Amino acid sequence: MPIIPAPLTLLEDGTPYSAAFSDMYHCAAGGFAQAQHVFLTGNQLPARWAGQTIFSIVETGFGAGVNFLATWAAWRDDPARCTRLHFVSIEKHPFTREDLHVLHQRFASARLAPLTHHLCAAWPILTPGLHRLEFEAGRVILTLALGDIQDLLPQLWLRADAFYLDGFAPAKNPDMWRASIFKALARLATPNATLATYTTAGVVRHGLIAAGFEVNKAQGFGMKREMLIGRFTPRWRVRRHEPPTAYAASERHALVIGAGFAGCALAERLAARGWHVSLIEQGKTCAAGASGNPVSVFHPFMTRDDNAAARASRAGFLYALRRWQVLAPIDTFFWRAQGLLQIAANQSALDAMGATLSHLAYPTELVSSVTRAEASALAGLELAQGGWYFPHGGWLDPASLCQAQLIAAGAALTPYFQRKINQLVYRENLWHALDETGRSIVAAPVAILANANDATRLAGLHYAQTHSIRGQLSVLPTPVRLHIPITGSGYLVPLTSTSLLAGASYEPDDPNPMPSVESHQHNLSQLAQLAPTLADRFDPNTLAGYVAFRCAAHDRMPFIGAIADEHAAQPLNSQLRDAPRAPGLFGAFAYGSRGLIWATLGAELIASQLDGEPMPIERSLVQALDPARFLLRALRQQN
Repeated sequence: MPIIPAPLTLLEDGTPYSAAFSDMYHCAAGGFAQAQHVFLTGNQLPARWAGQTIFSIVETGFGAGVNFLATWAAWRDDPARCTRLHFVSIEKHPFTREDLHVLHQRFASARLAPLTHHLCAAWPILTPGLHRLEFEAGRVILTLALGDIQDLLPQLWLRADAFYLDGFAPAKNPDMWRASIFKALARLATPNATLATYTTAGVVRHGLIAAGFEVNKAQGFGMKREMLIGRFTPRWRVRRHEPPTAYAASERHALVIGAGFAGCALAERLAARGWHVSLIEQGKTCAAGASGNPVSVFHPFMTRDDNAAARASRAGFLYALRRWQVLAPIDTFFWRAQGLLQIAANQSALDAMGATLSHLAYPTELVSSVTRAEASALAGLELAQGGWYFPHGGWLDPASLCQAQLIAAGAALTPYFQRKINQLVYRENLWHALDETGRSIVAAPVAILANANDATRLAGLHYAQTHSIRGQLSVLPTPVRLHIPITGSGYLVPLTSTSLLAGASYEPDDPNPMPSVESHQHNLSQLAQLAPTLADRFDPNTLAGYVAFRCAAHDRMPFIGAIADEHAAQPLNSQLRDAPRAPGLFGAFAYGSRGLIWATLGAELIASQLDGEPMPIERSLVQALDPARFLLRALRQQN
């Protein structure tokens, strides 16, 4: 379902008000004072996070972000604060960035003004799903879950230390206070997790008690005489699986194999959390394999049914943009997010694209429909059709991205270039990367396979099989200046002031490492469907090109997460969470042609799994990416 923003309505005293629910976002006595009394004091904060590495809060109802800002401010002021504060909040009708800014200008104090500025600047494009925003150099993390709470709360995968129950009043918005909501909260709660809410309605008290919470009344705020506080102390077993915990590594040292998009993103995300990373790459530099094309384009993949691949690509695209903006000050990082066009193959496809966009109802900040004339004007080149325009899409130099990520990793990174791994073995609780002579290059308690087509061999996997896909790009010598990249049947992107880059061919199981005339001809045929007047200017026999080999799974989804122990698996392990895992072994490979937009999110997902942090994407997407999914299918067939 599309996200419908909340309209900005203010009462005479300036209090924000929801006409849809006939209720105020906070009491007239002051939102920040209410947040401090009800939610912080009600959850015994900041005392309870003192000295903790990670402390996670789940909120039902983000509203104007008052509770988050008050919590962030308290964290800032506390010398005994936790190392990383996670705040996960669900909101069905978020404000637009502009309205949020107006609200904060009206009620934010001078002390909170810098925080409100950072929140508005980071505010996401309003699309369904989870949006991870990072502040304080990644030590304060806001994960906004945009959508209906009934759908999203079961999709959260985390350990909650505290709950802020802040939906509109139960009489005005009963869907926020159903028994199913309380049960879902119980599945996330750590032992003795606390909660607080302004309401004392019987349906809330009884529902929380039935879900395993002990609740008590406490002094309310303002005109509200009482409120509820509680603690998760179930008297019976309420869940089969406990919330995720950090991997118990003997030391925070990870061995990452492969220095392409996947491996370099992992190095940066792990280093940001204090891990030491040993990065092994058989090439002379990073981005030496399939990530080594001179230019790559980025945009989200879209389908009418918004399937798992589309949702994962959208999440990856939006998260990558935020991380790349952090890397932007590194001078050697070269990228442009100034727009990209996806052109329809024909009129029928154009009609289908228009219908898809109408159905999804995404904001124009993400994507909009353009006519042939509009697309041609944006590109600076006569195009065959109209299509979609992604204002934040664009192109970058892959090697410069990988280098920037390694620079950001800093002293936490130890690179091992031109070192080929012959075998990966586990002994004495360490993964050893062995060379051709059997000598250990380096050993660590955690190993992450980010080496594309060679990953399944090193992991000894039989079910998570991949195949190699040859992709050839063609260099087109021409003075034509292309304003923004074009995709569709192939793609066209600026390369130099006197050349363009066209591609790419898609040739499964073709091992030819050299450019071929046939592949150049294929690329020109694709180009003819994008820009017919340009395609016939070139002779395929005279073109230069680049060849790279992508790695893809049979379902075209990447493998991201803990690697299954296939030898220990039994037919009874027919659920992904029951599948036995190889100790400390993870995978980030089979990214296919979408490695650029999946790699950063994949690295954040694995880093979150290792540290027991809230997952950055929905549970269903984590499962769709799970390296054990093909093993699971095989086990189910045996039952």
